[in-house]
Order: sequence, then structure tokens, then C-alpha cells
Amino acid sequence: MIRSIAILGAGHGGYAAAADLTRLGFDVVLQSRNPARLDPIRERGGIEMHGLHEGFVPVKRLTLSVAEAVAGSDLIMLVVPSPAVGDYARELAPLMTPQHTVLINPGHTGGGLHFVNALRQAGYHGDVRTAETVTLTYICRSTGPATVSLYSYTKSLAFAAFPGRHAQALFETIRQIYPQLELATSVLETALTNINATFHPPGMLMNAGWIEHSRGEFLFYHEGITESVARVIDAIDSERMAVAEALDVPRQSFLDSFYRAGLTTREAMESGDIALACRESAPNRAVKSPPSLRHRYIYEDVGYGLVPMAALGRLAGVATPAMDLMIDLANLAIAADLRRNGLTLEKMGLQNKAPRDLPRFLAEGK
Repeated sequence: MIRSIAILGAGHGGYAAAADLTRLGFDVVLQSRNPARLDPIRERGGIEMHGLHEGFVPVKRLTLSVAEAVAGSDLIMLVVPSPAVGDYARELAPLMTPQHTVLINPGHTGGGLHFVNALRQAGYHGDVRTAETVTLTYICRSTGPATVSLYSYTKSLAFAAFPGRHAQALFETIRQIYPQLELATSVLETALTNINATFHPPGMLMNAGWIEHSRGEFLFYHEGITESVARVIDAIDSERMAVAEALDVPRQSFLDSFYRAGLTTREAMESGDIALACRESAPNRAVKSPPSLRHRYIYEDVGYGLVPMAALGRLAGVATPAMDLMIDLANLAIAADLRRNGLTLEKMGLQNKAPRDLPRFLAEGK
């Protein structure tokens, strides 16, 4: 039974989770490394919610300390950008016990694998009970100091555990909080269902001039995903599904996933038109573009989305030229090396693994 929840991370998702779960009666402590994210909440005594729920929610327990946040908590929820997962794992390693349950919300591509591998490298060798959602449970934005707009809950949300032998028990426990969860076969399925990696990078890189000129003053999904952008999204999506097929992982198209998540209409999904599906996305309609390419839609969705997907393609013997092109273009655009600094097979603990090794490894964690 979950009563006390430690939310690590106070970005858009952390604000939404803290306000929503407090509103539902859970004992919440919100942690952030950045005092500027907590100070407005401390000053006001809570978080103002808009959208699906309107009103002020008292959020009293705030801390900069991970150790203070997790002490006595029934659930540790990481609501942080993917590049921060390893750092939090290293900080949690001396605090972990086999009784702790960790939910990575979201895991995106390989988040659970990355978290457990970083725990091991930091010296924790006990049993782990780690779960992940493929994307954030909330469609939301932090719209001001101590303010969050919650547009929608993500529907039909894929959920998996690593090691997989804990999956059913964790699913039944965490579904108390998020009833929209659907149990996936493994964290490899959630990894290869990450549609953010499929459509955010083309939307960013193919709108680079508009983003930099306007500083993001346009509607990213409604205006930025045009027909030519959609064709690139479709090519990346085809490669993603080919990798999943080669690794014998259940798969569904971008449009199916987008519709099942509650992000577009049935008519748009059935049309086969990705650009139309994005224009018809009511929860995303008001979301503006990032103001710069130096944003998580690049660092996270390329470095911790396309990079590990392409690496899984190499492991499976599947070519991923569209993904590789997008990674190369991102590296040039922001002068980075996301292949080396992103989520590699080594960081996920999958180096030297063959496809035949994966089912046992995913189930047992070793």
C-alpha cells in the first residue's frame, strides 16, 4: 500500500505529480537540486493548478536532499530528464535497500536499464524493484512560479519493470496511483515504444530556423509538424518498429501509440496522416515550441532516445539510416557528440549481449 511518495525532480512533471498526488491524499515530499524550483512553492505554501483541476494545493514537504526525501517513503518517483537518471542512481545507491520501490516516470528509452546499471556501478548490489513508464504520466507545463497547467493524463500508458520478475507485483501496486497503466512485456518494449524520440527531433531540427528566429513563438505540434516533417517522422518510426520486430518485441506504430495515449482523434489516426494527427492533438494544441535547440527535445530525445534505439538496431542487425541522419544533424546543430555522451549500450548494461541473451537478462536483471 502506497501512502508516502518521494518525488525527485521539480520540473514540469515534478510540479504536476506533487500537486496531483497531494490532491489525491498521498503524503508527498518534493525534492529538487535547484532551490529556485522550490522557493516559490515554499513562499506560497503550495502549487496552483490549472487545466483539468483548478485550485491551490498545499505542498508542505520540500527538500534539496535526496536522503531526506526518500527516508520513510513507500515509493521513490524519479521525474527527471533522462540525462539525470544516472546521477540520481549514484546518489541513491548508498540509500537503497531491497524494500525500496523506484518508479522512473518517464523511462523513455532504456531508463530502467540505465538506472539499475548505474546503481550497480555505484556499489549497490542488492535486489532492485524498479519500474518505468514509457512517457510522463501527465501532459503538463509549469506555467509560472509555483504554478502548473495539467492538460491531460496520458492514457493507455505502457509500464514495465526491471528485473521483469517483479513486474506483476509492481504493476498492481503502482496502478493504485495511475490506473491508466498497461503492463508491457519488458523494459525493451517500453524502450521501443518511445514516440517522443520519433517525432520531437524532426520537429526541432526541421524547424530550427523558425525556432531560433522566433524564440519558440509558435505552436510546436499544431504548426510545426507539417507534411514534410511528418514524412521524416514516418521513416524513423518504420526503423523503430523494424528494430522491435528483430528483437521480438511487441510493437505499434506512432499513430496507434499517439491515439492510444489520448493525444489525437480516431479519425486522424485512421487517416494515416501524422501531420493531421498532430494538428488534431487537443492536449498538445496550446504547447509552444522550445525557444532554442538546446532543449530536452534534443538532448533527451536524441541522446537518450534515438541514440539507444539505433544502438539496439546495431545489436539486432537492423540498419537505421534515418535515425543516424537525425543524430548526425543534431550533433552538427548543437556542436555536441550525443552518440558518445548519450545513452549507450554500455550505460544500459547491454554491451556484449546478443539478442538471444536478452529475455533472461530482462527477467532476472543479471
